[in-house]
Amino acid sequence: MASQKIYILGIESSCDDTAAAVLCNGKILSNVVATQEVHKKYGGVVPELASRAHQQNIVPVIHEALDRAGITKKDLTAIAFTRGPGLMGSLLVGTSFAKSMALGLNIPLIDVNHMQAHILAHFIEEEGFDKPEFPFLALTISGGHTQVVKVSNYFEMEVIGQTLDDAVGEAFDKSAKILGLPYPGGPLVDKYAQQGNPKAFQFPKPKVGDLNFSFSGLKTSILYFIQKELKENPDFISQNLEDICASIQHTIINILMDKMKKAVKQTGIRQIAIGGGVSANSGIRKTLKEAEKKYGWKTFIPKFEYTTDNAAMIAIAGHYKYLTGDFADMEVTAKARIKM
Repeated sequence: MASQKIYILGIESSCDDTAAAVLCNGKILSNVVATQEVHKKYGGVVPELASRAHQQNIVPVIHEALDRAGITKKDLTAIAFTRGPGLMGSLLVGTSFAKSMALGLNIPLIDVNHMQAHILAHFIEEEGFDKPEFPFLALTISGGHTQVVKVSNYFEMEVIGQTLDDAVGEAFDKSAKILGLPYPGGPLVDKYAQQGNPKAFQFPKPKVGDLNFSFSGLKTSILYFIQKELKENPDFISQNLEDICASIQHTIINILMDKMKKAVKQTGIRQIAIGGGVSANSGIRKTLKEAEKKYGWKTFIPKFEYTTDNAAMIAIAGHYKYLTGDFADMEVTAKARIKM
């Protein structure tokens, strides 16, 4: 078994990125992502347009992934795909293609939970990146999710805190929209925040019990604050953009860090790993690295390309499921909502 080469094709289509990756024994050979530009003019992802774009992109993306990996489809050991959670139309494209391809090649089919995959991205063999040891705490932050997860092994994961309303990624994107920034606005808030004063403006932190989060009230307070300031000064945003972004980002980071400190105290676990699209945020990454010295934590931040939606994380999750013989049958269906 040790000398056997296990080639896993990972397919990701949960939202608006069509992605395919090839992994051999835990090492990524290729990781291809086709980003859909069509949503920019609508200020957000349009599900129907997303699923159509997936249909156009999936064949060339998989072809490119195999080509870059230097293998053919006949070399594949198994196919892993995102079953959920995500947009139903988008998930159906990846699920249907994966089932058909596995059936045609007569190889195992492996269904993967998208949020578990974000956490397992830490176990991709990558030079210069340490892997967390079990148990550890994972902070999964994206446009659709904000969760604190206790990870006991590769597939034993318990959500111990989550958002009660909006996810942190939505808080970033909606704030950007309020400021008139184009979609996707989260990365732009991060960009401007790096030049601003994080304590220029004060925004309230929601009072939510235990390890749960809430971001809807923060979004509302930012909206009212901007509306009030614009009445007094129509140029308020343009004159203060960097400081506004820095203050919003500072508030969001404080909310996340307060909960992580509480989670460490409750569980006694001092290893923290982040995952999900929002973990690409430079402020969050910097704060978590500083926490190593400040609180004595050991923090794990994945390689940048494994933070946003990608197929490498689906492939690594598929790899570990393959090793345990956890395969799906042809009756498997996509699920827009699926528990960890």
